[in-house]
Amino acid sequence: MPPLKYVIGLDFGTDSVRSVIVDVKEGREVSTAVSYYSRWSKGKYSDPSINQFRHHPLDYIESLTESIKEALKLAPGEVQENIIGIGIDTTGSTPAPVDKDGTVLSLKDEFKHDPDGMFILWKDHTAVQEAALINDTAKTWGGIDYTKYSGGVYSSEWFFSKILHTIRKNKKVAGKAYSWVELADWIPAILTGNTDPHKIKRSRCAAGHKAMWHASWEGLPSEEFLTKVDPLLSDLRDRLYTDTYTADKKAGDLTEKWAQKLGLPSGIAVTVGAFDAHMGPVGAGIREKSFVKIIGTSCCDMAVSDPDIIGDRAVAGICGQVDGSIIPNFIGLEAGQSSFGDAYAWFKDILMWPIDNLLGDDRKIEDIEFKIIPELSRQAEKISPKETTLIALDWLNGRRTPYADQMLKGAIFGLSLGTTAPAIYRAIVEATAFGSRAIIERFRQDGVEIDEVIAIGGISKKSPFVMQILADIIDMPVKVAQSFQAVALGASVFAAVASGYYPSIEAAQDKMASPIEKTYKPVKENVEIYKRLYGLYKELGEATEDILRKL
Repeated sequence: MPPLKYVIGLDFGTDSVRSVIVDVKEGREVSTAVSYYSRWSKGKYSDPSINQFRHHPLDYIESLTESIKEALKLAPGEVQENIIGIGIDTTGSTPAPVDKDGTVLSLKDEFKHDPDGMFILWKDHTAVQEAALINDTAKTWGGIDYTKYSGGVYSSEWFFSKILHTIRKNKKVAGKAYSWVELADWIPAILTGNTDPHKIKRSRCAAGHKAMWHASWEGLPSEEFLTKVDPLLSDLRDRLYTDTYTADKKAGDLTEKWAQKLGLPSGIAVTVGAFDAHMGPVGAGIREKSFVKIIGTSCCDMAVSDPDIIGDRAVAGICGQVDGSIIPNFIGLEAGQSSFGDAYAWFKDILMWPIDNLLGDDRKIEDIEFKIIPELSRQAEKISPKETTLIALDWLNGRRTPYADQMLKGAIFGLSLGTTAPAIYRAIVEATAFGSRAIIERFRQDGVEIDEVIAIGGISKKSPFVMQILADIIDMPVKVAQSFQAVALGASVFAAVASGYYPSIEAAQDKMASPIEKTYKPVKENVEIYKRLYGLYKELGEATEDILRKL
């Protein structure tokens, strides 16, 4: 019998790189290894007080190397020589400035400690003013509204906002930045030895969702528009790109240098990159009319639609619709929430404050932090929705969808002297589910059919309490994918296609995508109660948005 073939799914997250080795015949996950970013874990180059979050490129290089080597070490001996491809997903939008050779500026001595010469992480919100300027210009300049296929609202989390903010504040970086690259483009570029900014195969996913790229206006927004936004953007378009590629295509072949460094066969296929939130649904088996929720610190929501059905219709208020960004030949639709698990973690940190600040180094209480959320969940589960007197807004890190607005803040209404910590926690969980319902309604209002919800990510595995409330509030069954590594599994699906093993993503999904391990069904009695509470959520949000922006 011919030997089995394998691919590697390489998943660049916020805190770490995860490598998963997968058998292409059955989708069996052979081994997994995780490497945490050393500089990031020490808090270097970030300042949460001003929403500045940066990654040094050496963190990526070191962690990808460590994670692949460890995954190979954990795999059976015959696996190493039978690996045929690497699929790559990353967070995004996570751009960095590069010189004419494609070297990220912080890899050069003069910028090695300059956060503005590094990758600007997806959750960096330092570019709020620049996003507002892009939105205002798009609506008033008299030409094409280039935000049309980005939900009509451009975000501070995205490509051009971050570029403009950086070159406005840092003249040294502005002077040395020949071009800019997304992390999803840079990783395949370095692995294939093709870092020339004009020759890098740019991700359709990243360009369409975060950089206003669209085929109907022949690529990126026009030079005239970018100059209208700010003259500092003049001439940048010609130093970026025009063509983009879907992630089932090869970015190139793994170089001999990287093959030796990683212990892999040289010349194997390396995919064009894409964002983690778009590859994860592929690993979870997304099809038309599926709605996939990637539930972690934040939440990303994905759907696909036949181009013949959606046509030129733009879905307002989402994070973009892009041909081929999830599955080639389908329109990929993205939405999400800027905080989901982060909202629960925030409340845990509030409760931990007196312990951290008053009890000092007493090690007897060191495990309390890990008990808070599970105990809150147990106690909150005992509270009937009928007893709810609180409504919370889930905008603690701004609102991503519907209609991105990073100026918004979270809120809790209905507090009294009788309010308990479990009641507040339940209200926060309900708020995140209300936010999910608002997104689903936004899709449906513009004609996108949704008949199943699939959940992946840490919270879908760890919290039956959260998942049941989600099912009750959206009034749909919520299916949980079995794989803990759905995102990296999705990347491996693309690697199997780019390497030529399968002819299409759909064919690879049939063999490799994760099965469903559990389904949460809505409780009819709770559904009716939450319909009323969701109405209050919307009413309070509309009534307080202007006030919350001013705080």
